Amino acid sequence: MRRVRGSSNSVPSRHGPRGGPAARIASSEWSAHTANPGTAPPAVFGMPWAESEMKTSGHPSPLLVALALLLLRAPAPLPAQPSGAPGVTESVFPLGSGAEMRYAISLPAGYAEAPETPRPLVLALHPGGRSVYYGSWFMQSIVEPALREWDAVIVAPDVPARSWSVPESERAVLALLADVTARHAIDPDRMLVTGFSMGGAGTWYLAARNPDLFTGAIAVAARPAADRLESFGQMPLYLIHSPDDEVVPYEPVEDAARELGARGSPVELLGLPGATHYMMGAYVGPIRRGGEWIRERWEEREGGSGGVP
Repeated sequence: MRRVRGSSNSVPSRHGPRGGPAARIASSEWSAHTANPGTAPPAVFGMPWAESEMKTSGHPSPLLVALALLLLRAPAPLPAQPSGAPGVTESVFPLGSGAEMRYAISLPAGYAEAPETPRPLVLALHPGGRSVYYGSWFMQSIVEPALREWDAVIVAPDVPARSWSVPESERAVLALLADVTARHAIDPDRMLVTGFSMGGAGTWYLAARNPDLFTGAIAVAARPAADRLESFGQMPLYLIHSPDDEVVPYEPVEDAARELGARGSPVELLGLPGATHYMMGAYVGPIRRGGEWIRERWEEREGGSGGVP
């Protein structure tokens, strides 16, 4: 793994080391796979490879690869939630003129016992795909497991337009968040937006255009909004990207991290060598680490302003 940091006192290095603390972020299963590519990766979109296929050929067949790619547009059924898991509700949000936007909301375990306690809010933006309640699948499979320790309210809409990075989607998402914050106790100082691929691009887009709403962002496998970097200011921004991403180039993300660091923005780039764009399940651990980094920045901010971390 590679990690690039930025702060008011440092500019990220273009060619960071591949070892060190960042290398320990990956799970042992992913580390074993990258060390020995003949073994099966732990998950592609959360689904294990067929062991028999790997044993006989040493690599997945073209059919398995095709099925893995199709999972981006056809999410697998979700397993039953274990006891104590967050409560998830799937619903529709009216957008006017008869239009609706599907969305899911996750309330943390124990929420009903203290609904008046302000919680962090996480907006989860799914990658490209048009499956019904794809946002719910993305939230429950990727974002919620990664950020479960936050005890956050997580909101995961289905994209209402061709992408997240257009005004139509922005208006719909902001209206949904206004409704959620009106009905739930939300800490306005702990509002995170995160997403993968198309959702990661939406993370760049929404965070840059709404720096007074969002107080942190985790963008995964997505091209940056290079023309709006000055908008981030002191918003903590955690970037996760693979140098081996075959869909979205790594270099623009690295360049954006360098520029943000030079501007004094709190930014960290975590590189994941060996991970392809379609191995979304491999990003759960790095998103968890990104969440820890964001919370550390929030605590530093609160401590500096006299608040209680």
